[in-house]
Amino acid sequence: MIVDCAHYKDGARQHEGPLPLEQAAKCARGGDEFVWIGLHEPAPEDLKQLEGLFGLHELAVEDAARPHQRPKAEDYEGSSFIVLRTAHYHQDTERVHFGEIHVFAGTGYVITVRHGPGSELATARSRLEARPDLLKMGAAAAVWAILDKVVDDYMPVTDGIDDDIEEVENDVFDDDRPAPTARIYHLKREVIEFHRAVYPLLGPLEALERGAYERIPEELTRYFRDVHDHAKRTDELVNSQRELLTSVLEANLALVSVSQNEVVKKISAYAAVIAVPTFIASNYGMNFEHMPELGSPIGYPLALAVMAIAVAILVTFFRRIDWL
Repeated sequence: MIVDCAHYKDGARQHEGPLPLEQAAKCARGGDEFVWIGLHEPAPEDLKQLEGLFGLHELAVEDAARPHQRPKAEDYEGSSFIVLRTAHYHQDTERVHFGEIHVFAGTGYVITVRHGPGSELATARSRLEARPDLLKMGAAAAVWAILDKVVDDYMPVTDGIDDDIEEVENDVFDDDRPAPTARIYHLKREVIEFHRAVYPLLGPLEALERGAYERIPEELTRYFRDVHDHAKRTDELVNSQRELLTSVLEANLALVSVSQNEVVKKISAYAAVIAVPTFIASNYGMNFEHMPELGSPIGYPLALAVMAIAVAILVTFFRRIDWL
């Protein structure tokens, strides 16, 4: 579905409400005049129509129709195709939800295609519309607004993951709670997926910062530099979270192993305590005739006393070495 279709000229939106696509294509003249079309999970026929109206490359359109693309930036004969992974931390479920934004950028137009949950672009559009000085720089300003929104939305995700890691750290060293091995594993999977969303962006953002794309006005490069700085900071945080989760998982497994060893020691100690009286009782249960103790009136209580003394000695010994 088409979320919005706006025509910008002289640093201002030229109309209220979305334009028809055919009219938008006529307004895509370049310079400070451009159109920004936003779509959410469009039908194949919508993308086909845009391909015909704006001359989009068929390979880029094919990628935009299929989610689960790797973040990237590609040039197609005077236009660019950018894939962004969005991330949103859901406070109730304590899970990270990922989505995608595919961006077509060319002379006089920016087309965004959103898949799944994640960053909505209405706030990015509103923020850009409040900056006529940036709008006058053309379609590149819309590309900056989109990148800035997606990267800024990464920070709440890192904060949420930090809180989750702190919780599992407390659970790992809390003897009253079961080992959170499954939660640590799922957290590590989320952080790895987050890293896959952030890290591939660093290269294209660095190129934008250096001015490698001629269609980007020089005045905008400092804004892309700011986005690149935020993305690098996020990537550093994600890498530190990966290392921390690895340490937490190792500590959790070590504590589980120690706990199992304690159980094994207790079982071994009880087995040794039981083995001595069992041995004595089995010795007297062999029914031999010539056993002098059998004829003694104190034989039976003496055997019980030996068993009791042996058990007491063993229990004292195992308690002294902390096996019981």
